Amino acid sequence: MTHGAHTKITVEATHEGRRLRILLRGGKGNVIDTAMCHEIAAALHDAAMNPHLRCIAIEAEGNHFSFGASVPEHAPGLVGPMLAALEYVVVGLFRSPVPVTCAVRGACLGGGLEVVLPCHRIVATADAKLGCPEITLGMFAPAGSVLLPERVGRGLAEEMLLTGRILSGDEAKAAGLVDEIAADPEAAALRWFETNLLPRSAAALRFATMAARDTMQERFQRSMARLGKTFVEDTMTTSDANEGIASFVEKRKPVWTDR
Repeated sequence: MTHGAHTKITVEATHEGRRLRILLRGGKGNVIDTAMCHEIAAALHDAAMNPHLRCIAIEAEGNHFSFGASVPEHAPGLVGPMLAALEYVVVGLFRSPVPVTCAVRGACLGGGLEVVLPCHRIVATADAKLGCPEITLGMFAPAGSVLLPERVGRGLAEEMLLTGRILSGDEAKAAGLVDEIAADPEAAALRWFETNLLPRSAAALRFATMAARDTMQERFQRSMARLGKTFVEDTMTTSDANEGIASFVEKRKPVWTDR
C-alpha cells in the first residue's frame, strides 16, 4: 500500500501498518534536496499518527544511499530553505515516536549521513562509505557536528568533521557508527524489526523510544538551532564557501583565500 503523491520517495506500510518503509528515490546518488526533505517530513508526520506503528525503515534506491545534500541549493537564497528542510527531517527522525532503522549501501555522505545519524539502528554493507566531507567544500556539517560525537565519541568525530575522513562500513561498525554489517542491509534491518520490535507493545515502544533520548533532547535542539543559524548567516557568506560550491560544480580543485 503506497500513500501520497511523492516524486522523490516511496512510502509503504507493511506488517499491517506496524512498519512504515520510506524509500529514497532521488535519482543517481539520491541527492537530498529541499523537495525530498519536504516529502520525508510529510511521511514522518503521517507516521506519527498511527498508534499501531512500531518502526520506520529508511532505505534508498540504487547503489548509493546518498551523495549528500544538493550542492547547487547551497546558493544564496536557496541555502536557507534547504537547510531548514533538512534540519526538520533530522529533528523529526531524532524525535521519532518509534525506532527508526536505516539500510546503507555505497556512499552515505554529508547530508545523507545527517539523515542516517538520528536513526536508532543503522545497518550497512562492509564497503559502504560514510562521512561528512563538507570541510573539503569550505563548509561544516551542522547536524553531523551535533550527532556524530554521540555515535563515535569526540576524538573520531572531530577527525571526521575537521578533515573530511570517510569510513568504510567495517570501520564505521568498529567505531559504533554502524550497528550491523550485512551484504543485504535492507533484509537485515527487516529481520531486526521482526525479531525485536514487532512482538512489542506499540504503546510501550513509544514511551521507551522517548525515554531513551530524554537527556539529549534539549541539548540536541539547542545546538541544531544555533549551528543552523551559523551555517546560513556566517559560513555561507564566506568567499571560501562559495568557492567550494563553484569548484564542485566546475569539477576543479578549490582555491582558498581564507576569507
